Amino acid sequence: MTTHDRPSIEDVLKRTEALVAASDEELARNATALGDEFLSMGEAILEAWLEAKGAVPTDATSEGFRLLALHRQAARGNPSFNACRETCREIVYHRNLIHSDPAAPETARRARLGAMVVRHLALFIGGKLESDGLGEFCCSSRGVRQTEQAETQSETA
Repeated sequence: MTTHDRPSIEDVLKRTEALVAASDEELARNATALGDEFLSMGEAILEAWLEAKGAVPTDATSEGFRLLALHRQAARGNPSFNACRETCREIVYHRNLIHSDPAAPETARRARLGAMVVRHLALFIGGKLESDGLGEFCCSSRGVRQTEQAETQSETA
């Protein structure tokens, strides 16, 4: 855990991997709490970004969710952050789906997908923390791919 008693991006990645691998029964049994945890993990990811950039994370909400307000704050002056707006909205969406009907037959699938979306956000923001030149689109990861391609070419030469 970080000094602010919140999970680090690495902690979030480990947790989401465990959730993706969890049984349907476990996911369904804990779905409501998991939906809330998705929001908390998303907030922790964005807080890490904002603090790394010297900003104080907001306590405000947007559309009723702090996660969306944190995204708005992070995107201010940083157009590449618009790429993860839909990822943040999907986290909210999966949380809301789970909370709307926790006994639905699709609940385990919804929880697993929610964990995957949180993992996606963690990978994107974690990558941006490593390399601010990651690219303008969330899934492009141009800078990371170019580095990996150069390393692969060096190994085969």
